[in-house]
Amino acid sequence: MTRDTRQGSLLKGLLCLLAAQLPLARAQVAGIEKATNASLLWGPYRPNLYFGVRPRIPKSLMGGLLWTRVEDYSTVQNTFRHTCEQHELDGYGWDEYDVRSGGRQTIHDPANHIDITTEFIKFPGGEHGGSWGARIRGSPREDASPSLRTTVVWYHTLEGLGSLEAVGLDPDEPGAHGHVLLRGQTPELGDFEITITEGKGDHPQTGHPSYDDKPLDRTLVHSGQVPEEALWQAKAVLFAHLKGQVDQLVAKYGEDNPPPPAQVYTIHHQPSRGNVHMVQKVFEGPFEFDVIFSSASAPTKITSEDLTQQIESVTSGFSTRFAAIFKPQTPFIKERYEEFSKSLFSNLIGGIGYFYGDSRVDRSYDAAYEEDNEGFWHDSAEARGRNQAGLEGPSELFTSIPSRPFFPRGFLWDEGFHLLPVIDWDADLTLDIIKSWFKLMDEDGWIGREQILGAEARSKVPEEFQIQYPHYANPPTLFMVITSFLDKLDAQKTDSSNEELLHEKSYFMQLANREAALQYLRTLYPLIKRHYFWFRKTQAGDIKTYDREAFSTKEGYRWRGRTPLHILTSGLDDYPRAQPPHPGELHVDLISWMGMMTRAIKRIAVYLGEDDDANEFAKYDEAIVRNIDDLHWSDKAKTYCDATIDDYEEHSLVCHKGYISLFPFLTGLVDKDSKRLGAILDLIEDEGELWSPHGLRSLSKADEFYHTAEDYWRGPVWMPINYLAVNQLLNIAQQKGPHKARATKLYTELRKNLVETVYESWKETGFAWEQYNPETGKGQRTQHFTGWTSLVVKIMAMPDLSGERVRDEL
Repeated sequence: MTRDTRQGSLLKGLLCLLAAQLPLARAQVAGIEKATNASLLWGPYRPNLYFGVRPRIPKSLMGGLLWTRVEDYSTVQNTFRHTCEQHELDGYGWDEYDVRSGGRQTIHDPANHIDITTEFIKFPGGEHGGSWGARIRGSPREDASPSLRTTVVWYHTLEGLGSLEAVGLDPDEPGAHGHVLLRGQTPELGDFEITITEGKGDHPQTGHPSYDDKPLDRTLVHSGQVPEEALWQAKAVLFAHLKGQVDQLVAKYGEDNPPPPAQVYTIHHQPSRGNVHMVQKVFEGPFEFDVIFSSASAPTKITSEDLTQQIESVTSGFSTRFAAIFKPQTPFIKERYEEFSKSLFSNLIGGIGYFYGDSRVDRSYDAAYEEDNEGFWHDSAEARGRNQAGLEGPSELFTSIPSRPFFPRGFLWDEGFHLLPVIDWDADLTLDIIKSWFKLMDEDGWIGREQILGAEARSKVPEEFQIQYPHYANPPTLFMVITSFLDKLDAQKTDSSNEELLHEKSYFMQLANREAALQYLRTLYPLIKRHYFWFRKTQAGDIKTYDREAFSTKEGYRWRGRTPLHILTSGLDDYPRAQPPHPGELHVDLISWMGMMTRAIKRIAVYLGEDDDANEFAKYDEAIVRNIDDLHWSDKAKTYCDATIDDYEEHSLVCHKGYISLFPFLTGLVDKDSKRLGAILDLIEDEGELWSPHGLRSLSKADEFYHTAEDYWRGPVWMPINYLAVNQLLNIAQQKGPHKARATKLYTELRKNLVETVYESWKETGFAWEQYNPETGKGQRTQHFTGWTSLVVKIMAMPDLSGERVRDEL
């Protein structure tokens, strides 16, 4: 047998082996997806509400909580809580939360003089995603009157096919004694029951004759039918109903003898069938009741005793896991750092939501990615008006969100940062979210940068920001998360019996099974590849027209959607850029993202044996790195800069030192031995430029635009970019090289500054914030910004290198 024959036989045998393994791998992935869908079916996936529950099913059963103080007539309308709003509460959020098991949320409501605790717990089992329970408790605050009166409404709505009815209740009675039972069925959930328990707590005795019609020691249940498109507007539906009740009471008793507020603001007891069911309880002082969803396919019905026992188990289990994964390291081991870390991570993962609906897209401007005339922004999609948009979809998305009160929807570039901590906790959940995002991709490879799905999501977004454009990009941060997954996969054994992960199989099934991991990548790879080449096509910059000198005539990139004051698509909205905008611009942050993206997809191609693709991506990688220096490095400013075309039609650099200048470094494209690295570290360390006691400034203190105009990305400290800086400093500090000692010093100090800034603001205000003031360290802009600001959890868990720094100095 010749050598070629032997090699041919070996190759044929290998291909046969792979062909035999593929069906097995597909079956394993299918099994993992089935288990994931079951354990992730239910959750508080309505993060725009203070507490709302739904399954990951497009049209199905939903639940939510409303409450208010009913001690006077004037404040009720303004203090009825439902949707998360800024500057309304003293603080709220998840203290401990795990998507697969549940957790506890606390809500501090000063205007209503009450603190609300909501506990949500899952009970797996059965064919329809298992059962769940929620415990809702109210504790009067110190300034509350001894007879504080609180009305609480729990509601359920049902969209789509199925039925839901209140059973065992007499509509002729003035209210219900004991528990309230709702019974329903849908094609996806099967048969189920919902029990709203009688609970614990005292009830007001008003002494008014209206009490006979609506005794407040009973539970009131109102069932009704409303148009499906109105179901998400539960508060408006409730208010419309209450107005009718108020009008009746005024007509009956007159304005001279009105019932007290606790009696006035009550629903009409009318239990029956319908697509909306409101269950109201009125308490005096502290209270507690449970909402229990029992699937008929589950092994047993859930009771309040089961809920009590499981709450204790989930709480202790969360703390044990958290300490193993995210325990803060020195110097963050005293005070309340662990509580702080748990809170931020729990709110990040507790902000995961399921969204379904149509979106507004303007495809009349598809060819506009050229933007090749010098006044292109005058003819931009926005400038032409908004009458070209049409509704597309509906689509569904499973995603975490930046902020529950202000940004309760999916943002593409935020999501990659969100998932960097999540993948350490739950790799399978992370992969499921990534897949959900890539399913949104159109045939060209475009994913809308902001996902505003349905009327409920649009209600939180000004009209001018609702439309998405298929030539607009956003930083491809999901590729960072895929890289993290590959890093974790590299760290595992190459067989499918990783014992360390198998004991946590509900979180890491696709890491514990290498074939399943590879099959996931095979399924995702065509979408990733399509998305990558969409970037290369639509965001390409012009090198040839202007005779620019560079290693490659192709590797230059320009964000589309540019205006004189903004590049919203870059994510760094108002960061100073070249003026006026020019079709010959090249953006250093975008070419850096493209380099990161290229290295990620190259690794995937190598994993999957796509050798031709891997070789092609390797060539792009080299050309991008070379062109970053050729097109964007300024010897004069000793930094990386955006490029434009000057009045003489020549290549010109526009240097505004700040985050933009660091991007080749932040995205890992600057080697530890690079001759540029020293100047980059100089810029980071300079207190007159980027360094502040509270983190790296977004724009140099010496820049003419520092803290001007909107001052959004013109000075404030942002956690995602600082995280990338800390991470790269750590990489250099852990390798031998000329800048090891200096990187160790900067890493140690920057890590400490960032954590203390977010921690001190959290202690003072009860919230994480969108950005931080570089002079004072105060949190700014959007409160309850537990999206990418939660990266501080990973920073706290990073190693303490202060000892190595001392050794280096000695």
